[in-house]
Amino acid sequence: MLYWENTEYPEKEVSPTEKKGIKIAAQNRKAYHDYFVEEKYEAGIELFGTEVKSIRAGTLNLKDAYCTIRNGELFVQGVHISPYEKGNIFNKDPVRTRRLLMHKREIRKLHALVQQDGYALVPLSVYLKDARVKVEIGLCKGKKNYDKRAATAARDARREIDRTMKERNR
Repeated sequence: MLYWENTEYPEKEVSPTEKKGIKIAAQNRKAYHDYFVEEKYEAGIELFGTEVKSIRAGTLNLKDAYCTIRNGELFVQGVHISPYEKGNIFNKDPVRTRRLLMHKREIRKLHALVQQDGYALVPLSVYLKDARVKVEIGLCKGKKNYDKRAATAARDARREIDRTMKERNR
């Protein structure tokens, strides 16, 4: 009998997010303000090693990012991944166009939907799922100014109701 077969190791406590293996690196809050998100999709992203290290450090920005479909391939543009400080010559352009990885039939479906009036593909968040970097893409329809005002008014009303309920329950 080998030594390690007989040894019992105590189980390490793991938080709920670590169990799933998901760590959010960045979210695009502006997308939820500017668009109605109708459907969400998960896609992989083609990156270089120093870009992955930079994402793990949390140095990326999705503020002005959008997705395009060219020649049956899905690309994300406008994602700013800051250069990895220890990456020296291996660092790439921070705002270069990056290819997203999805099944061909999903890309064709998205292309047909984007051809319709008013739809856009917007990256909503970037997260680490186990060891892989994933991008959550939203099929979005643009909001008008009055839609944004209505959403703000509803949020403020909900906040006011919550405050009142909290004061009454004291």
